Amino acid sequence: MVRSGTLPTRLVSLEYGAKLVWTPEVIDKAIIGSHRVYNAKTGVIDYIKESENKPVWSTHALERPHVIYQIGSSTPELAVEAAKTIEQDVAGIDLNCGCPKHFSVHAGMGAALLTNPDNLVAILNALCEALPHKSISCKIRMLSTQEETIKLIERICSTPIKAITIHCRTKSMRPSEPAQHDRLVEIREAIEKLRPDVAVVCNGDGTNYKQAQDIMKKTGVNAVMIARGAEANPTCFSKDGPVKIGAYWLQVAHAIENIFPATKFCTGQFTPFAKYGQIRKKDRAQLNQAISQAKSNEQLAEAYQITLTNEKGLDGEMFENMRKVIERRKSVL
Repeated sequence: MVRSGTLPTRLVSLEYGAKLVWTPEVIDKAIIGSHRVYNAKTGVIDYIKESENKPVWSTHALERPHVIYQIGSSTPELAVEAAKTIEQDVAGIDLNCGCPKHFSVHAGMGAALLTNPDNLVAILNALCEALPHKSISCKIRMLSTQEETIKLIERICSTPIKAITIHCRTKSMRPSEPAQHDRLVEIREAIEKLRPDVAVVCNGDGTNYKQAQDIMKKTGVNAVMIARGAEANPTCFSKDGPVKIGAYWLQVAHAIENIFPATKFCTGQFTPFAKYGQIRKKDRAQLNQAISQAKSNEQLAEAYQITLTNEKGLDGEMFENMRKVIERRKSVL
């Protein structure tokens, strides 16, 4: 998710059960020409351009075996150059072929690639050839008809990619409209006939672990991508159900020196339960006001009634469980 798929959210998602995490879409030209800068104090790796006052993208070695870099591109050459810029810090590269936003479509990226399959295939082939040691995948939306969608799938399966994510809505559908999971069964079967080695991932209307299990049982897909659910509470991947996470998430963000505007935005997207747990409506309103008015991590901490950790990085006792859980998990790629 743009703005929401930040490093703290990805790390907490991995700690609470996510097997893989995707970065927000980063346009190829945005990352090309950036410099890799390692912060020994926090363990964070920033990709920075000299002309920018904030990182284009940030990551941490802890997520490296599990993070998929989502790229926006309309040309094979730029896609490869962008992917090679960050390849040492990711497990895979995912080509975004589903974003319906004007900034993406008007430049031939995102959902524009759905109606330009020659270019889509050319980009995927170029990525697979240039980075054979990485998992290359793409995310698409369903087209208006099943026939059109399966024809597109056939073209995509002619490339050596490892996975396809299907957003079960068309370009014109709104998030409030139900995802078309019933169409996914036939699409998944078509992929299996062409490329049984390709993993099929469903996106749309899966917001927690239980719903993801139900979708996999219903459609037969290999996995479910959760976006809005993780934006609302990154512990949604837990088999035991989501938990209150606001204060802990803030500690993670503070320890890795996440930029404050991003921290405040993400905090603002959390559900009331994710922020505070079960509290009275009156107290919740007061806390929401305090958070909306906060201008620093310290003021956010006051709203949560916590003391921020003095430790920098993720090596301290506070993040021991995160380290153990993520380091113990084998990459599914």
